[in-house]
Amino acid sequence: MSDVALLCPGQGSQYAGMGKLLAESFPTAKRAFEEADEALGFSLSNLCFAGSAEELLKTENTQPALLAVSVAAFRVLAERGFRPALVAGHSLGEYSALVAAGSLDFADALRLVRKRGQYMQEAVPEGVGAMAALLKLPEGKLDQILERAAQGEVVSAANLNSPTQVVIAGHKGAVQRAMELARTGGAKRVMLLPVSAPFHCPLMRPAQENLRPHLDRIQFRELSVPLINNWQARRISTGSEAHEGLYQQIPNPVRWSDTIREMAHYGVTGFVEAGAGSVLLGLCRQINPSLQGAKFGEPSDLDTTERLLYNHS
Repeated sequence: MSDVALLCPGQGSQYAGMGKLLAESFPTAKRAFEEADEALGFSLSNLCFAGSAEELLKTENTQPALLAVSVAAFRVLAERGFRPALVAGHSLGEYSALVAAGSLDFADALRLVRKRGQYMQEAVPEGVGAMAALLKLPEGKLDQILERAAQGEVVSAANLNSPTQVVIAGHKGAVQRAMELARTGGAKRVMLLPVSAPFHCPLMRPAQENLRPHLDRIQFRELSVPLINNWQARRISTGSEAHEGLYQQIPNPVRWSDTIREMAHYGVTGFVEAGAGSVLLGLCRQINPSLQGAKFGEPSDLDTTERLLYNHS
């Protein structure tokens, strides 16, 4: 039994040309992109392989594009015998993880995340919301900063990414006040993020409610591999739990640090980040340096990934 987990990245990991070499090198990956094109009724593969960075930044494009790359990468590894002990995905990546776990059909997931992206973009008018990363904020200061910064507006933790990285989201003014309080409160670095909407905060409740009927129409099967969800950082294995987790994650924070700690609690000693980029690889090293990790999103990653899987088989 493997003690290696599958991790799937979320928004922010995209880059122009992602997935192109995978599709050219592995027939399994090429078929995944063909399935995606058919499910969405337009050439998502062309958007990934040859689209501009600006087009990929549009949330309704980013989400299905990242999902397709993660699923294509996972299928290549699965074809080589990889069966993860657990799965998890960061925000959007939870959909990719549920496809890998057999709970959600790939085509259904693609259509869901395209709607999810549209509804998230529409939930807050452009310029009203913001997100910021707070790096190495002294422990115990976050709640007080958010409370002082709110002043009748919304600002809350959106991504609890690692012991040294928290992302906050909410009304632009409140986020800017929180950034200044974090600077004076000892944060090593504070950055406004180039995002189109304030994700994973209460301002996303309209998106949550708009997505609900789409989620309700989809069949969620029992998971063949357990998932640690974003919303609770809890191990789940039923279709109903998967459905509820995708609904609840939209206005609630991604508890990534707790997710990785929970995986280690269940005996995971290594992980593969399948898809674009290596954001999760870096976060996991901050959370638990004893975990061994590899990324697989390009053909050149295969040797390192297969070495990790061999050592943990």
